[in-house]
Amino acid sequence: MAGLGGKQMGLTGQNIRNQLDLIVAGMTGLHNDGRFDEPNLDGTAGDYISFESWEWPQGVGLYGLVRLWLFTGRDDLKTLIEDWYTARIAAGLPALNVNTTAPMLALSVLWKETRDPRWKKPLDDWADQVMSQMSRTEEGAFEHHVSDKVNDHELWDDTLYMVALFLASYGQASDRRELVDEAARQFLVHSRYLADTKSGLWFHGWTFRGRHNFAQARWARGNAWITAGMLDLFDLADMPKPVKDFLMGVLVAQVNALLPLQTASGAWRTLLDDPSSYEEISATAGIGYGLLKGYRIGLGTPEWRKAGLKAVKAVLNNIDETGTVLNVSYGTRMGHDLQFYKDIPIQPTGYGQALSILCLSEALQHVEAGEQAA
Repeated sequence: MAGLGGKQMGLTGQNIRNQLDLIVAGMTGLHNDGRFDEPNLDGTAGDYISFESWEWPQGVGLYGLVRLWLFTGRDDLKTLIEDWYTARIAAGLPALNVNTTAPMLALSVLWKETRDPRWKKPLDDWADQVMSQMSRTEEGAFEHHVSDKVNDHELWDDTLYMVALFLASYGQASDRRELVDEAARQFLVHSRYLADTKSGLWFHGWTFRGRHNFAQARWARGNAWITAGMLDLFDLADMPKPVKDFLMGVLVAQVNALLPLQTASGAWRTLLDDPSSYEEISATAGIGYGLLKGYRIGLGTPEWRKAGLKAVKAVLNNIDETGTVLNVSYGTRMGHDLQFYKDIPIQPTGYGQALSILCLSEALQHVEAGEQAA
């Protein structure tokens, strides 16, 4: 189903603002319809769709909202975010794992801006748990344990976005340097095992049990977590110069590999280097966001901006009249063959909405700056 796309509307500031309003409404209106039955390890029902649930898609969603609030200064967004955290914390937070850490990123950014004392203790307590209790692999990387599955000895791209960015953000904001240093360590160790030295792209995962990259899948959303995550890392915290220089080299190698793989529509495929796999919009939005942000903060080239704006058009062309972002692949476990990734179903999700919010919010700054200059 085609959305109210960029081709019809054009990339204007007002059109992007209108679509952002729709996407926010689409995200906050998401509810689990029972299509996916994914019980947690503790026997409770897993909900990776409904906006009210404390899980990783909602965590990425809140980060998209808090970034949009910072971009626009809208009080209604701030109230929405604060009310969400107030209700969830009052209800009781879930057990620690990689994915339940994701909502702490937006809360750390909110606290940095407001210094509201309500958020300090939950943030400190969670950061302390991550540092002292989160399971680790060889070389000190966080194992990708999640609410419904224990992934012993495994590294996943997703962990950096769900955990390391929170540590970087809150560590910088609270002057807890040990948290920033841990975030740097996680990016370095994950880079060692997940960045493909041949292509420059990233593999989805690595296991120390057998020491291999599973299906060697160069999975699009995993790569989007890296493109977006690297730029957010540099933005959220001060990295030691050797660390930043090293990671910037890894990022440039990845982007150099991504640019030729962008399709004519502006999207990237769910398996980046497999022409038979479908175009996937959450990854497209995440990569587009990273490319545009990288150019804006002086780390990227004009080619980054050109590809990023092309990705924005693809995102706009996949928003329906209700604000739902279409052609988003559902949460993806570790695949042991490439067909697994091509068979992941399409499902509207909080992270699809959120990554699109990040992408369009970043695009707004580029487009409106151009309009003002004109």
